[in-house]
Amino acid sequence: MSGADRVRPTRVRRRPTRAGVVLDHDRIIDAALRLIEAPGGNALTMRRLGVEVGADPTAVYRYFRDLDTLLIAITDRLIGEALEGFAPAGGWAASLRDMGERVHRAMQRHPRMALLMASRFTAGPNELRLADIGVGLLLDAGFSGPDAVRHYRDFIETVLAIAAIDVTELTPAQQRAEDDALEHAFSSLSAEEYPHLSAVRENLPEVAASPFPGVLDKLIDAMSASR
Repeated sequence: MSGADRVRPTRVRRRPTRAGVVLDHDRIIDAALRLIEAPGGNALTMRRLGVEVGADPTAVYRYFRDLDTLLIAITDRLIGEALEGFAPAGGWAASLRDMGERVHRAMQRHPRMALLMASRFTAGPNELRLADIGVGLLLDAGFSGPDAVRHYRDFIETVLAIAAIDVTELTPAQQRAEDDALEHAFSSLSAEEYPHLSAVRENLPEVAASPFPGVLDKLIDAMSASR
């Protein structure tokens, strides 16, 4: 993913709109997040955002060129949330694990932004800081520059991808149907047709659990083994 052509939000002076509302980037992002996470589904449009901040929607365009630019800024804000209070401790492996868990938790708190967080590079200060810390941990651990960059890329892309899957929103009916399908499939396995699955039948419910902790351990173990 390239951020070379990413258009960053234009910084403007805070001044009242015609309605007397003083806008800034943070106020707009806060309002947009409320609409994205509204009960019943994502309700974000520029028109609704204008109503939410108490200004004409055109006023928002002074701060964000379009909806996509706004969403990218929100994504970078959430990455910053993940880094709040983070301080490397206990060695590079423990610090990298802590970083991954923080990103995973941030995406769980904002499930409707998870896919965007996983698929877009913001080129913003928080994502760049995340990468700087991650690559720095690996350089300090003794990895070469190319290996540090490659390992960080594999690490963060895997964390983001699994987190996006973990927070996929299902309706209650879809969740019940999935649970019922799994229970039926596991309980009715034919030993003749599926001998290996039948042999581990009692362990199969783990299929429904998040693979995140195990994959994170495997990634870090593989990096350690490659040093």
